[in-house]
Amino acid sequence: MAESQFHLRIESHPILDFGDREPLTFTFDGQAMTGREGDTIASALHANGIKVLGYHFKTGRPRGYYCAIGNCSSCLMIVDGKANVRTCTELLRAGMVVETQTDRGMPDVL
Repeated sequence: MAESQFHLRIESHPILDFGDREPLTFTFDGQAMTGREGDTIASALHANGIKVLGYHFKTGRPRGYYCAIGNCSSCLMIVDGKANVRTCTELLRAGMVVETQTDRGMPDVL
């Protein structure tokens, strides 16, 4: 989903100055998306219309934003092959590969 399809981004604010931020391309579950420099992964996903960030590993219920400060586990995703990344606090970088995490994200045991 292209960023321009959604109007979920604050473009101007009476107090905050967003300035001109560079667009960044990343992929989410194989789909190309665009965010902006300074976005967290979760905020870039939200701006692209993605509100479900994953599913509870036991119940299968959808998970989305909850605390947005890195204290809960609702936003955990796989980023560039690393599981359990808190996407509400992790800044977006160009070329990131973001994937829905469908389990606990435990590392493989050798």
